[in-house]
Amino acid sequence: MPKKVMFLLDKSDDEKNTLDALRSTLGLSVANHYSYAVVMNHTLAKFDDYNAENVEWIRDMEGEAYTTEQANADINGLTPVTLEEVGQKLRDMDVIVPYGN
Repeated sequence: MPKKVMFLLDKSDDEKNTLDALRSTLGLSVANHYSYAVVMNHTLAKFDDYNAENVEWIRDMEGEAYTTEQANADINGLTPVTLEEVGQKLRDMDVIVPYGN
């Protein structure tokens, strides 16, 4: 039975960790789960083609990549969300995965 999974991607010492978590979000989507990610408290550099495609694939699989930072929406096309909205979305999740520091 598919699960709803939310990755909370907080600031990490290495941006690679956030990109790895986005790839994990995609992996669970491919495994027939509803998978979402929220990039919080940090701004990412512009995605290369590979990472931009990963975000598009997440969306194609009925997931989403959110951000609490407007710069991530502007630079990388992530969907803006407030912390209050994140809290509401978390109530609907079966699994919550904290990622980062």
